[in-house]
Amino acid sequence: MNILFVKPHLPLKVARELHRLLHLEPLELELVAGGIDKKHNIEILDLSLYKKPVNVFTKKIESFKPEIVGFTAYSNQAKNVLILAEIVKNHLPETFTIIGGIHATIEPGYFKNCKDIDIIVRGDGSTIIQDILSSLENASLPRESSSVIPVISENFDELINNPPPPLPDYSQIPNPRRDLVKPSDYYCIWTGEPGEKMQTLFPDVATVRTSTGCPHRCRFCVVHFLANGKYVQRSPEDVVDEIASLKQNHIYFVDDEMFINPKRVKRIAELLLEKNIRKRYISWARSDTICTYPEIFKLWKEAGLSTLYVGLESMDAATLEDYNKGIKPNENRKAVRILDELGICLHAAFMVKPEFQEEDFIKLRKMVESIGTAEVTFTVFSPPPGTPLWEEHKSDFIVDDPYLFYDCMHTILPLKLPMKKFYKYFSLLSLFALRNNPWRRRKIKAPLKDMLRMFHAGMKYGSALKKISKDYK
Repeated sequence: MNILFVKPHLPLKVARELHRLLHLEPLELELVAGGIDKKHNIEILDLSLYKKPVNVFTKKIESFKPEIVGFTAYSNQAKNVLILAEIVKNHLPETFTIIGGIHATIEPGYFKNCKDIDIIVRGDGSTIIQDILSSLENASLPRESSSVIPVISENFDELINNPPPPLPDYSQIPNPRRDLVKPSDYYCIWTGEPGEKMQTLFPDVATVRTSTGCPHRCRFCVVHFLANGKYVQRSPEDVVDEIASLKQNHIYFVDDEMFINPKRVKRIAELLLEKNIRKRYISWARSDTICTYPEIFKLWKEAGLSTLYVGLESMDAATLEDYNKGIKPNENRKAVRILDELGICLHAAFMVKPEFQEEDFIKLRKMVESIGTAEVTFTVFSPPPGTPLWEEHKSDFIVDDPYLFYDCMHTILPLKLPMKKFYKYFSLLSLFALRNNPWRRRKIKAPLKDMLRMFHAGMKYGSALKKISKDYK
């Protein structure tokens, strides 16, 4: 069978402009493709790579004539999936359509009565996709379950009210079909060592997932709902074998929280050093983990850890408590100092509340200036779809389609400031953060074309942030 897996394009400009700085491969689709018998003809189409994605998609449907089309989607891409699925059915009415991914897992009811989608797959699709295909090859519908929900099922309402299916053990997860994408399409802006002369600021980057889930319960995060509160981990040996097999020398770990088990990540770093695997890495970690296990991060620095993304969120105790972070401001400050001493570049993520007034933006700006050399980004607090917080705020939403605006940049809740003023201050935060950017502070040398590319990407992103209010009709 001809099978086409599709990553939809992003609907709003701000998220698209971020792709100028960070564009990661569709690992979720590569994994699902890895779970399919190689007798099938599989292609992956990442529409986020194209300026005219709908035209590209339509031409692919006409030329490839897939018998199965599978979509993945975050919540803000769900509407685009409906548009694309309609194109499929208009051109190839007999083609079977599948929707999976985060939005399908947490909000399967969104696709109720959608005549252009045949089944919804919740949770991990890589371990069940072959069973789905086997059923279709035998001219029968896949058996409905908590993981597989036919849109026409009489039990639809009952099935979607069940929690997401449990996470599979990593021994069941197939190897990703990285051969189905072009490695040079995917990159991440990279920070070098002080004074380093880098060949490029935008190296080809491979993504690796070493664990899924998180035991913490931050109010703004959907991960523990997706994972049913579980935390599933790969063995260190399995992780290192995958890293060794990759052609790319820059690796982005896409774990929800990689360093939760210090014994496991210590062993991964030890194996990388023992096997003399010399690559560079980006990962996420919590500040309390950094404070408790600084020796782990010292070892990881030796193994090649370049940048650590840390959700500081705020330096205010009441705000951190409101977010249910389980972290104190002094832990955030201590983590910043530890990373600075170790020479690991900090990517600090702060969160802006919709109720921010002018003085709150000024206070946050001073916090940012106090942390020193770092990459710094900002998001806007929004209730995550599929969570009790989302249900609690439904009557407060200021947009008709809150899923479309759920990208951590657009507010879906009322603001205290006028919207234009709010986003003016929000965009200025990013401008102020550039004062401490590591490329300048570390005196990193890079090709002029890359420096210009970085400057241009930053300007485009800042401009989109400032004009974000135009997205609201």
